[in-house]
Amino acid sequence: MDQNNQSTVTEFLLLGLSERPERQYLLFNIFLGMYLATMLGNLLIILAIGSDPHLHTPMYFFLANLSLADACFSSTTVPKMLVNIQTHSQTISYEGCLSQMHLFMTFGALDDFLLGVMAYDRYAAICRPLHYSTLMSPLVCMLLLAACWVLTSLAALLHTLLMAKLSFCAGNTIHHFFCDVVPLLQLSCSDTSTNQVALFTVGSMILTGPLSLIILSYARIIPTILGVPSASGRQKAFSTCGSHLTVVFLFYGTAISVYLEPPSSRSGGKDRVAAMFYTVVTPMLNPFIYSLRNNDVKMALKRLLGIHTRSSEGL
Repeated sequence: MDQNNQSTVTEFLLLGLSERPERQYLLFNIFLGMYLATMLGNLLIILAIGSDPHLHTPMYFFLANLSLADACFSSTTVPKMLVNIQTHSQTISYEGCLSQMHLFMTFGALDDFLLGVMAYDRYAAICRPLHYSTLMSPLVCMLLLAACWVLTSLAALLHTLLMAKLSFCAGNTIHHFFCDVVPLLQLSCSDTSTNQVALFTVGSMILTGPLSLIILSYARIIPTILGVPSASGRQKAFSTCGSHLTVVFLFYGTAISVYLEPPSSRSGGKDRVAAMFYTVVTPMLNPFIYSLRNNDVKMALKRLLGIHTRSSEGL
C-alpha cells in the first residue's frame, strides 16, 4: 500500500511550446527577449514608484507590488524553459516540478488578488473621496497586501500537498512548457477526483472572487465618472481605470479559459497558448500599459531616467 502511494517518477519531461527542433532557436530568442523586457519594464515601474514621492499613494503602492508579482510570475516558468532549450534537455526533477507549480500558483493568484484590490482602491478614490484616506490608510493597505499573500500561499500549498500524494507510475511527459496543475493531473495514475474538486472550487474562488469585486467596483465607478462635470477630470479618471481594465481583460480572459473549463473540453495546444499569454505576454505588457496611459508614471520614469543620465554624465 505504501509503495503504491509513492511516486516512482523522479523527473518529468517538459515538451515545451513546440516539439519541432528547428523552431527551438526561434522560440529561445523570442522568449528571452520577452523575459528581458518583462524584467526591465517591471523593475523600472518599481524604481520609479519607489523614488518619486508623488507616487507614494495606495494606487501606486499596489501597482509596484503588481509589478513585483509579475516579475516573479514570469521567473517561475520562463528561465527554466530557456535553459531546457539551450541545453537541449527537457527534464525537470520531481521536486523541482512541484516547487515550480507551487510558485506559479502563488504568484498567479497574487496577480489576481492585487487586481481586485486595485479595483477597490479606484472605487474608494472616485466614489468615496472624502473617506479615501481612512478607507485606504497605510495600515489598511498593508493588511490588504498581507491578506493577498496569505490567501494565495495557502491556496498554492493546498494544491501542492494534494499533488504530492498522487502517484506518477506511468508516463512522465508533460505536454506543456512548465509544471502546471492541469497537465500533471492528466498524467497521474492515481484517483484525482479530490484534486479536481479542489482545483475547481479553489480556482473558482480565486478567480471569480476578485473578478466579482472588480465588476462591482466598476459598476459604481463608471456612473460616478460620467457624472463628473469637468472633461479633464473624466479623462484622468478614465485613463487610470482604463489601464487597470486592460490588464484585467488580458489576465482573466486567458486564465479562466484554462482553469474553469471542464476537463472534457480542454486541449493541450490551446492551454499552452493561453498559458503563454497570461504567464509571459501579460506580465510583459503590464508596465507598458500603465506607463503609456498614465502621465504620473511617465513623468516619474522620465525623472528616474534623467537622474541616471545626469549621473553618468558626471562620471
